[in-house]
Amino acid sequence: MRVWLMSAGLALMCMAQGAAAGTVLIVGDSISAAFGLDTRLGWVSLLQQRLEHEGFDDKVVNASISGDTSAGGQARLPALLAEHKPAVVVLELGGNDGLRGQQTSQLQQNLAAMIQQSKEAGAKVLLLGMRLPPNYGVRYTTAFADVFPNVAKEHDIPLVPFFLDGIGGVPELMQPDGIHPAVGAQGKLLENVWPTLKPLL
Repeated sequence: MRVWLMSAGLALMCMAQGAAAGTVLIVGDSISAAFGLDTRLGWVSLLQQRLEHEGFDDKVVNASISGDTSAGGQARLPALLAEHKPAVVVLELGGNDGLRGQQTSQLQQNLAAMIQQSKEAGAKVLLLGMRLPPNYGVRYTTAFADVFPNVAKEHDIPLVPFFLDGIGGVPELMQPDGIHPAVGAQGKLLENVWPTLKPLL
């Protein structure tokens, strides 16, 4: 009886460990696709390393595409959810919507749809907030920045208020185009995300 109980306990422990492992799906644009860099140096690759270092079995899938918009991400998401069955979805989209001056109401609708689709697939969702340079005008930049906390509150999901916090506008941390983070900023990007992402794993 004692041997059986020990075996059953070990089996349950293994099952629990297996259940804890999952897929973290990153759906983003050029910032998460490590535009202009060796992808092995990007923050998403650093995230995989952090997970392994801290003993997590989760696998990171980077489904980010340079130039993608929230509409593009929404169109791609159903297939990604079906293929990868993620435990966590990290949404890093909206920057290109803003740079193209698209309607903020449409951005909010697209993000809301992606959050709902992810939840219906059984995934937890983390939203990464973005902001625009001031040259886009106070009215538009404010409306754009407000989309992220608004949609996060509406759908009760965690939010990183500004993904590029401590990076945007710092020349030595940006590539020459002033839009994409440089190699030296990738660790900071991860640090901006990690405290909010870790509790979801």
